[in-house]
Amino acid sequence: MPRQNGKNGSLEAVELYMLVVLGLKILHTSHLLGSARKAFKRLMFFFGTKVNDPHAKFPELNALVKEIRKTNGQEAIELHNGGLIELGARTGGAGRGSSFDVLVVDEAQEYEEDEQEALKPTISAAPSGDPVTIFMGTPPRDLSERGEPFVRVRNNAVLGKNKRAAWIEHSPEGDVDRMDEATLIAFVQDPKNWAAANPALGIRVLLETVQDELHEFSPRSFARERLNMWPTPTEAGKRAFTKWDDLAIDDPDPEWPVAAYGVDMNPERTKVSIGVSTFAEGDDIHLELAADAPFDERGTTALVEWLWERAKRRFPIVIDSFSPARDLLEAPLKAKRMKVFILGAAEYTQACAGLHEAVEKYPAVSHFGQEHLDLSAKNTVQDQIKNRPGSFKWNRLSLDVDLSPIVSVTCAHFGAVKFAKRPRPGPAKKRYAIVG
Repeated sequence: MPRQNGKNGSLEAVELYMLVVLGLKILHTSHLLGSARKAFKRLMFFFGTKVNDPHAKFPELNALVKEIRKTNGQEAIELHNGGLIELGARTGGAGRGSSFDVLVVDEAQEYEEDEQEALKPTISAAPSGDPVTIFMGTPPRDLSERGEPFVRVRNNAVLGKNKRAAWIEHSPEGDVDRMDEATLIAFVQDPKNWAAANPALGIRVLLETVQDELHEFSPRSFARERLNMWPTPTEAGKRAFTKWDDLAIDDPDPEWPVAAYGVDMNPERTKVSIGVSTFAEGDDIHLELAADAPFDERGTTALVEWLWERAKRRFPIVIDSFSPARDLLEAPLKAKRMKVFILGAAEYTQACAGLHEAVEKYPAVSHFGQEHLDLSAKNTVQDQIKNRPGSFKWNRLSLDVDLSPIVSVTCAHFGAVKFAKRPRPGPAKKRYAIVG
């Protein structure tokens, strides 16, 4: 659920039951030491601050206490029935050398893979024989290395892959990834969606506060931060490109001939990305963003003229059939009898697979290291196609990621491979030897 809705209050009830009734051993971890200390202080409210605490608010709970440790970073409460809870920051080596029944991952949006590898073994030999992991958090801003285990847990639960997982989420119904700008604005302005995402609305979370946030955040930021909206769940949850940076070059040859153009727009049609591919040395293909700029639909004529000046009827222009750019550009470009190719679903997955292979398996592309393109590529994941094992299309790791740059160069790359013709080398110049 979103922030300030009482996640930790819910957790306290669960931890109290596990400690007092079930006698379980709990390792409670947070991203920051300060968060772990706050959780420890809240538990001391129930159990008291020491053994035989005369000021304990709940004497019956204090009577169960065997030991309370207050060492910074090693806070713990141990009960006579065997119940134990240790609290600490994940960067502090919490839980090493001990076995627990329950692992609590608070602030899970900050949870990283190496922390998962270090902490998960602490419950592998759970004394109860039934290890449990509890994740709590909000949607990570960037779903990459930080927060990746949390995203994977959610994806597997939401997609039904993990039958043993219970996923409880407060959020309105809808898929903001597939909303255009007008639909998204209406979605975030609907008070019914505020209530669906915030169980503490009108109690801890004031209506006026949410109204202020609506005006201060962008629609997509508000959807993530206040409405708890996640990106469309993917099967992969990992980046599509791991070798992208290795293929950047500083000095592309200006004489490399143009192969094809690819065009895409963001869902709101407020920005256009144009990728261009050129035939490089050997069989390689060089990719660049020819344009990545704000766009208004009133500028459609200017965009058509921009493409006409550069492509004429000579170079392929490739657009994904589901791209917002198709509706605006297909008809006027074809009216000029330009070489326009609209990729259906099957061809688009071929284009994604082709670029992935050219980057990851058989490096056969280069790029110029442009910031917008690099950011888009590094936050792209493979979204597996149902009932088509091995097939995928691009999806984004975060609601804030703009896929248009990577989609545009994907289309441009596919245009070079499938629709363009690589120029044949001209005849070799004759060389004459001077014999003295």
